[in-house]
Amino acid sequence: MTHNPNPGRADQTPALPTPGSANGTRPMSTLLAARNRARMDMDAVVRTAGDPHDGQRVADMGVAERPVDTDAAERAASDFLTALGIDLDREDRRATPARMARAYAELFAAQPFRLTTFPNDEGYDELVLARAIPFRTVCEHHMLLFSGVAHVGYLPGERILGLSKLARLVEHFAAGPQTQERLTMQVARCLEANLRPRGVGVVLEAEHSCMTQRGVRALGSTTVTSALLGTLRTDSRSRAEFFALARVPVSPGPI
Repeated sequence: MTHNPNPGRADQTPALPTPGSANGTRPMSTLLAARNRARMDMDAVVRTAGDPHDGQRVADMGVAERPVDTDAAERAASDFLTALGIDLDREDRRATPARMARAYAELFAAQPFRLTTFPNDEGYDELVLARAIPFRTVCEHHMLLFSGVAHVGYLPGERILGLSKLARLVEHFAAGPQTQERLTMQVARCLEANLRPRGVGVVLEAEHSCMTQRGVRALGSTTVTSALLGTLRTDSRSRAEFFALARVPVSPGPI
C-alpha cells in the first residue's frame, strides 16, 4: 500500500495558541514556545484515548518548551548583519533583522500532534509506504536550509497508523537545527517505539544549500540517507520491496 500525502489539506491539526505570557511577566511578542532538541526522541508518551474498548491509541508528540526572546534575536540579527558589512540604514533593509528573527523562529517551531494508531483488525501484513513527503529543515552546522522528500514505510504488526501522521512525524522532527542522518533515525525510531511494527524503513533525499550555494557549490547534488529496522533490515526481499516502492536503488545489504 502506498500513499502520497498532502500535508496542506484541511484535516491538519491546528497549531496550539501561544499563551500571552510564558512566565507571567513577558509579553507574547517576545516569548514563543521552543523545543529542546536533546529530548526529541523521548518526549512522546503513549496513552489510551477515547473509549478504552475501541482500541484507539495515541502518542502525544509534545515539545519541551523554553522561552524564545524574539526582541533579543532581532538585536542579534542586526549586530550580525552589521558585522558582515551590510548597511541596514537603507529603507528597504531597516526591518530585515526583525524579519530574519521571525523567519528563524518559524523554522524552529515544532507543533505538537497526536500519533494515532488503531488495531490491525484485518491482519494486513504488507508494506505501508508514504512516498515523497516534502520537508524542509535547517542544517545545524551552517544554519542554512536543506529540503527534499522523505519516504516512510512500515510492516504492520498488531497496530496500524493514521496515514497523515507519517507526514506529520517528518514535519515534527524537521523543525529546528538538524542533520539529515539524525532526522532519518529519529523518524524511524519514533515509529518503532510507538507502533511496534515488524519493520520500519525511512529514506530521505535532500539538497543542502550549505553544499550547493557555498563552499564547493555542488549545484544539483542530493544526499540520500536511510534507516532500516526490524524485518526491513534483516530480510533482503522485504528490503528490496521497500526500496523499489520508494523508487531508490536497491541496497545490496543492511545499511
